[in-house]
Amino acid sequence: MLTIQILGTGCSKCKAMAMNAEAAAEELGLEFEIEKVTDIMKITSFGVMMTPALAVDGEVKVAGKVPTVSEAKDLLKAVVS
Repeated sequence: MLTIQILGTGCSKCKAMAMNAEAAAEELGLEFEIEKVTDIMKITSFGVMMTPALAVDGEVKVAGKVPTVSEAKDLLKAVVS
């Protein structure tokens, strides 16, 4: 099972990222859980300086922008293949 982590304080971009990542994972038929990381200290421990960010199993895949569903699918495919 993949852990998809949304790193951010809960702003509208963070919510959009969570929705896009969830839609991408569902479209790919992946077994996953979404974890929202809102604590600034935890976010910076990932090395992230710009939110929102998307991490998969603890590895940051994108930061500072919201990937489209298609882009998120590409990121997730690279992890599972």
